[in-house]
Amino acid sequence: MTNFFIDQHGCAKNQVDGELIVARLLSLGLEQTFDPSEAELIIVNSCGFIESAKKESLDAVCAARRDYPGAKILLTGCLAERYATVFNEALPEADGIFGNGNLDKIDETIREMMAGGRPVHTYKQEGVCTGERRVFLAYKGSAFVKITEGCSNHCSFCAIPVIRGELRSRPAESIINEIQDLYSKGIVEFNLIGQDLAAYGTGEGDNVFGDGRLSLPEWKDGKNCGTKAESGLARLLKMISEIKGNFIVRPLYIHPDHFNRDILPVMKKDKRLLPYFDIPFQSGSEEIIHKMNRKGSSEEYLRLAYDIRAALPNAALRTTFLTGFPGEKDENAAETVEFLKKLESDWSGCFPYSREEDTPAYSYKGRVSSKTAVSRADRLCTVQKEITRNHLAARVGNEYDVLIEEVVEGSEGIAIGRAWFQAPDVDGSVVVRYEKELGNEMNFVKTGRFVRVKIVGSSDVDLDGILTGDSSLNSNIESNGIEFATEK
Repeated sequence: MTNFFIDQHGCAKNQVDGELIVARLLSLGLEQTFDPSEAELIIVNSCGFIESAKKESLDAVCAARRDYPGAKILLTGCLAERYATVFNEALPEADGIFGNGNLDKIDETIREMMAGGRPVHTYKQEGVCTGERRVFLAYKGSAFVKITEGCSNHCSFCAIPVIRGELRSRPAESIINEIQDLYSKGIVEFNLIGQDLAAYGTGEGDNVFGDGRLSLPEWKDGKNCGTKAESGLARLLKMISEIKGNFIVRPLYIHPDHFNRDILPVMKKDKRLLPYFDIPFQSGSEEIIHKMNRKGSSEEYLRLAYDIRAALPNAALRTTFLTGFPGEKDENAAETVEFLKKLESDWSGCFPYSREEDTPAYSYKGRVSSKTAVSRADRLCTVQKEITRNHLAARVGNEYDVLIEEVVEGSEGIAIGRAWFQAPDVDGSVVVRYEKELGNEMNFVKTGRFVRVKIVGSSDVDLDGILTGDSSLNSNIESNGIEFATEK
């Protein structure tokens, strides 16, 4: 029996790919270990999006070769897909290279490698890879559900279309079936992911509802006018609302140019559809926004945030900013700072620009020094830190349902979890304090379950809370047939 270990890198979309790979290997009769020293096969599921992520993945391959010389090492994921030809010669540390175009094909790659060959395989980017997932590389009770693959936005800085191809959307029925199946097995939090959820159903060849391809929002006089017909995301959310049960759904990553406001009344109608919006604005300067190959403006983007909060006053907003983009001057950076102050997002990620080959911006003039880009990102982080601190302080005194991710062993009643306005891995946490005997006796505090928590304090990122009781959100369905790596 061959033991394998998967070293996971990159985003949530790549995490889903990793979970699908694990399921394929288990179906081949291999056995997963969570200790790399026990593995005969080590899989580095890599990220190839920006320079720092590429370096991290390559370092992981080299470290695995150094630390476990007797193991076979397979490089998978975005980095493998993007540079398969280069790594065929330049990365002898890897015993095999496998792209992400068709994950089902990993079977033959594994067989070839374990037989002594050195396979280097990539496949055409088409469809959305799906299948059974038996081990989740996340905290208990939570799962990412991929609804699209690839991207057709072609933002001038982004390599996603180069790596994962043009937008393809998954049939709605397939998504609904997966959510129903995972809910029956104990998943209570579903995070919908894709490169741009707002474009769901609009890719060439998409026919997700069986009645033809959908359209993207129209723009007129610098304003997003939406679509004449109902958007694909709104239709999908309505279908999810028809599923019975106690669960929550969080849509992640909605491109601001494609945001269709028809999802707002759908979300308002069903409280299980969390009013959490991950909208990557990237810049607050119209000049830079347009150089990024985007249609909006700071005014239009602020209007979008206003409309969201008008429809859903409790909405939580996360965004992303890219600093040091070619041609970004001091006044452009200052405009982004002012934009963030007006936006008052609950959370944001601020990243220096990474110059990526095969993207239009790679050859743009006016390159900004790394030192300046980092300084501008730090400035945005400082502004966001104050906004987040104030937003969290305003939550003190309120009660929330908190999904427990970890019960701290050896503590006198401390657990770590997340409230609805905290997405997995990227936002803060809630530290839950409770009387240990009461928590154990009532079976309240367990990973993968919700508890009611009163917030009594806040910090720059996290909240402190006291357990007040069980939550009505609990489905009382134990995990059945699936495992969580965090429980190992």
